[in-house]
Amino acid sequence: MTGAGARRQGGGHGRHEIEGEHPAIHARWIGRPGPTSEVRTGLLPDCTRFTPPAARDRCRDGVRRGVRHDHRPRPAGPRRVLPVLLVAALAACTSPSAPAPTAAPAPAVASPAPTVSAATPAAPAPAVLIGAGDIASCDSDGDSRTLALLRRSPGTVFTLGDNAYPDGSRRDFRRCYGPTWGQVKARTRPVAGNHDYRTRGAAPYFDYFGAAAGPRGRGYYSYEAGAWHVVVLNSNCTAVPGGCGPGSAQQRWLRADLAAHPAVCTVAMMHSPLFTSAATHPPATEVRPLVRTLYDAGVELMLAGHNHVYERFAPQTPTGRRDPARGIRAIVVGTGGAALYPFGRPAPNSQVRDDDTFGVLRLTLGRRSYRWDFLSVAGGDFTDSGTGDCH
Repeated sequence: MTGAGARRQGGGHGRHEIEGEHPAIHARWIGRPGPTSEVRTGLLPDCTRFTPPAARDRCRDGVRRGVRHDHRPRPAGPRRVLPVLLVAALAACTSPSAPAPTAAPAPAVASPAPTVSAATPAAPAPAVLIGAGDIASCDSDGDSRTLALLRRSPGTVFTLGDNAYPDGSRRDFRRCYGPTWGQVKARTRPVAGNHDYRTRGAAPYFDYFGAAAGPRGRGYYSYEAGAWHVVVLNSNCTAVPGGCGPGSAQQRWLRADLAAHPAVCTVAMMHSPLFTSAATHPPATEVRPLVRTLYDAGVELMLAGHNHVYERFAPQTPTGRRDPARGIRAIVVGTGGAALYPFGRPAPNSQVRDDDTFGVLRLTLGRRSYRWDFLSVAGGDFTDSGTGDCH
């Protein structure tokens, strides 16, 4: 017998088999093959454990009478073992005159089923966006220094416009941008700036970045970064078809895009900032209708360049009223490599400002939260970091 409840023992001059778990154990001993084969079979009950006292003697006698030895010549041909069935022992143990109560079989103990824990899907790793605006100038080494930061960090590289100085020409992209930030072009999603439009229609910009810059001629598009939705806008309102005003093609697209991507968390990027304290370029109020659409959709972050400084604002409404619950946190990162600008009078809600350090902003985007870190180039000592929750 094989399987559960069976044991096989071998060795010596024969094989002893013990079968089953019943109190009457069926034993068979088969002698070594020879001129004669000896077969002993029987039911060997456990007369002391499983039989009432009054029936134990009859049980033992039955076993003694029931076991017999069979010495028979082995016939020619293949070996055969002829079983001898013994019934006397069984009769002695189960006689009506001395019934032996059948022991109740031990309750089957089911092997514990293997614990199958539902695998909890691992939370996706946070997405990383890293970049800046106002980048490549052949008259500065700032872009080479910020490139070193990009190369040490994984994630999608973003630009915030004015990618190649001075005119966004093919020559500027080839000589200034290509040798520096062009080394991470394969993972870059760009924004168009006003210097990119100094060459008609920003044609070299669209040629250089290709599909990564969105539909040619528009300059606005969106993509996904982990659990976040990323919206890229064109703040060159006099150059983009239809401008940036209420009901413009860009605003209608933005409203539809946000409705079609109801992500918990969204970040918007453009070149010209609505909020800034820099002295060189005033706030770009022409983008306010776009910012209103962002605010109405619950967008968390808004990044811009144009002014060559770093500045972070508290969450606020499109009109500049502080709004910790639903406001957009605006960050200006025009520190990609072109010469830096000075600050003027601090704007309302401005929290952190620096106009002396090249660097990049790294965003670590979780499922419902985010972290920002400003990374200074080697030798810089300015940093800014913090966390926020999505609306």
